[in-house]
Amino acid sequence: MNGRRRRALLTAVTPMLEPGERVEVTSLVNLSSVSVRRTAAFGIASAIASGGSMAVIPAPTPMYLALTDRRILIFRADPVFAKPVEHTMTIRREGLFRSEVRERILNSSFVLCSPYGETSLKIVFPLIERKARNLVAAALPVAA
Repeated sequence: MNGRRRRALLTAVTPMLEPGERVEVTSLVNLSSVSVRRTAAFGIASAIASGGSMAVIPAPTPMYLALTDRRILIFRADPVFAKPVEHTMTIRREGLFRSEVRERILNSSFVLCSPYGETSLKIVFPLIERKARNLVAAALPVAA
């Protein structure tokens, strides 16, 4: 993540930190992936519906992830102005575990799970965020 985006994220995160809590990693992520097949089908359908004048493709909303020593904070990102728009969720790190990292050509991902809930969260890291992905993955234990 470039310096401007990191500073904007830290400005949004700092008021939310508990006393003594510190930010360990910041990253730009997606919380769900859009499959190539679904993207192609949507593009073709929109081109047919518009008579060939335009094609629209869906894109996941970029998110900012801030990993602290106690929590994971996620903010929706404004893709134009490179700043966090709104706080989306906070996840306590205690008890969290993750799946193995799944490598792809343009991105990589893993699934976060908690023993306290029935839901899981898939976090997708773009290619340029591999270093941050490795730091986040190292901070969370792998499911046994």
